[in-house]
Amino acid sequence: MPEGKSAVNSLEHAVAAFEPGLPLTVAFSGGADSTALLLACARRWPGQVRAFHVHHGLQAAADGFEAHCRSLCEGLKVPLSVRRVDARHASGESPEDAARRARYASLAALARDAGVHDIALGHHADDQAETILLALSRGAGLSGLAAMPSLARRDGLNYHRPFLHLPGAAIRAWLRGQGVAWIDDPSNGDARYTRNRIRGVLLPALEQVFPQFRSTFARSAGHAAQAQVLLVELAEQDLAGVGAPPRIEALQALSRARQANVLRHWLLRVHGCTPSAAQLEELLGQVDACRTRGHRIHIKLGTGFVDRVGDVLDWYNVAPSPRPSR
Repeated sequence: MPEGKSAVNSLEHAVAAFEPGLPLTVAFSGGADSTALLLACARRWPGQVRAFHVHHGLQAAADGFEAHCRSLCEGLKVPLSVRRVDARHASGESPEDAARRARYASLAALARDAGVHDIALGHHADDQAETILLALSRGAGLSGLAAMPSLARRDGLNYHRPFLHLPGAAIRAWLRGQGVAWIDDPSNGDARYTRNRIRGVLLPALEQVFPQFRSTFARSAGHAAQAQVLLVELAEQDLAGVGAPPRIEALQALSRARQANVLRHWLLRVHGCTPSAAQLEELLGQVDACRTRGHRIHIKLGTGFVDRVGDVLDWYNVAPSPRPSR
């Protein structure tokens, strides 16, 4: 089947199968993926789609991006809301992570202002593969290997990714067939960013060796996501048994793997803290060694500390004064 016709069928089938709540907002950067998503959604649900654009202020071309988005939205008769943010990263912080956090915070604020609950994102199969490779490079667990879900619910909002199974090339081919222009962000070619190196070097190599890598990676991500759900369910059951804060003796009755799972879950759910693998291993070792009343536990985890307080573990945002065991 010719590339153009295949791209039309794939993209339009993806939008036809997409069933968000209405009204719907599209996160619109002006790039190919979000442009195709906005155009297809505006055609399917005329008068019920709006666009959000986040002006990151990170490069001189950002004003031009905003002007392009305004022009396209005017032509489509789609309302556009713009939010300007300072997405510069702090010392030691990943620029990509800082920009992503600023972007999602802005989308959530715009959604609250507009009274909408469903936001569509233009992530596609190449983005998913990049996310999985980044997770592997960082030694991520199942939650990282699960990569991006097609639907995520967070802070009362539904984030949809209807293009997650489509290659980026198919999306661009569809747009070319529509005669619609898009922005090519010059920062996407900056080799200082790990994701750009993956896109420019690793994905073409994978395409040559494993032509179906997008679908097989997506399948693996789905398996990881399903397994992660089971781990969370087990952690909830174990947390109900050991308590929050967890009792040390109750933790010791669990296998080491279940201890790690429930402690990780407790720290994240109750305190918003994600320990490193080394920090968690140190804590597990201390839990195992804690067999006397006088055994002290005081370990750095995430942005705070875990202490033994009597017969339980507790987490503090700052280092507490030493407490006697009781």
